Amino acid sequence: MSRRKIYNKVIFPSLAIVFVFHLAAGGWNALFHSFIGFLIGLGLLLIPYLMGGMGAGDVKLLALIGAFKGGAFVFQSFLYTALIGAVIALGIVLFRKGVLKSILYYTSSRRHGIRLPGGISRGSLTATYPYGVAIAAGTILCMAVESLGWL
Repeated sequence: MSRRKIYNKVIFPSLAIVFVFHLAAGGWNALFHSFIGFLIGLGLLLIPYLMGGMGAGDVKLLALIGAFKGGAFVFQSFLYTALIGAVIALGIVLFRKGVLKSILYYTSSRRHGIRLPGGISRGSLTATYPYGVAIAAGTILCMAVESLGWL
């Protein structure tokens, strides 16, 4: 059974390893840039978290990505993450039980001059999903784009 959690026992040791790696590989300058990436990743999702729209694990995951790859990368991956997250959310809203069918009936009836009560239910709009999936997909997409030299 999935618990939809990003565990601290994975995030915190990984963060320590990333900081130690950057310090050993590039000295204090590399550690500083890693820390700046961490703060950018943390800051990008902090407001959605404080407003209740995001889990703390998602915020820490993006901060870890920032610490590992740097500020510019985490910002670009955040943009890809937002696009992928929007597509996932739209898919969830449209393919919930009966929503797409309801929308099709509603638009078809409006075209023929018939007014039917309908639309998207509030339950469909409050559906949640694990945003860590979108973060991982956005990061992988950003890495692929970076490796192709498009950035």
